[in-house]
This record gives sequence, C-alpha cells and structure tokens, in this order.
Amino acid sequence: MKIKKKKNNKAYGEVSASGHDIPMSAHKVRRVIDQIRGRSYKEALMILQFMPYRACYPILKLIYSAAANASHNKAYNKADLIITKVEVNKGTTIKKLKPRAQGRSCMIKRSTCHITVRLNIQKNMENLYIHKRKMSEKNI
Repeated sequence: MKIKKKKNNKAYGEVSASGHDIPMSAHKVRRVIDQIRGRSYKEALMILQFMPYRACYPILKLIYSAAANASHNKAYNKADLIITKVEVNKGTTIKKLKPRAQGRSCMIKRSTCHITVRLNIQKNMENLYIHKRKMSEKNI
C-alpha cells in the first residue's frame, strides 16, 4: 500500500485559507474570483462588499480568515497583503429526491465547491520576481 505525500506548493511566506463543500456552483464563484485575483487585501474587500453576487460572502470570509492567519501566525501587516492565488474546484454533488405527482420522484442535484485563497506580502512578491529574473538571466 502506497501512501502519497501531499506536496506543499506554497511560495515562501505565503498564508492560506480554504473552504470546503460551499453550497454553490464553481462556475458562479469563478465569476467573482476573477475580479479579485492579484489585488491587494483592502481593494479586494471593497470590491467584494459592493458586488451583488451571492458568492461574495463566502469568499469575503475566506479572505478575512487568511488575513487573520497572516497577522497571527506570521505577524504580517494586513495592509501589505496581496492575493497571490485564488482557486475554485468542483466539490461533491448533493443529491435529493423531490416528490412529484402520482407517486413519482425527481432528482435534485445541488453542486458544491472548494475555494482556496492564498495571500502574501507585497515585498516578498517583489523579491520572488527579482530572484526569478536573475535565475532566468543565468540560464541564458
């Protein structure tokens, strides 16, 4: 029996928060997430508070949670954080039966999704960019 180890694909200094089985379609959540990817923490909060979509609330909670992780675990300042990676994956489908006429039943499928938010300090991102550029110059 093989045991697979989970790879840690986080960049240095990155903090994350994830929400599982959120009762919403992944397609509808992606519509909102595309608007905040790569933005600063404060800017993303402002955008989410004024967007009229139902998917904004769970994303807002996850960003708050990731920022709290950053300030508590790594002592980062919330004003310096930017959203480096946000991803949505399809979750399990909840199946229910709805009673219909003449003793029949109809299947109702409710889709769920998993959302992962990763934040990093802006200074670390600049250092990462400079490091990658130096490495590419060495290879050329």
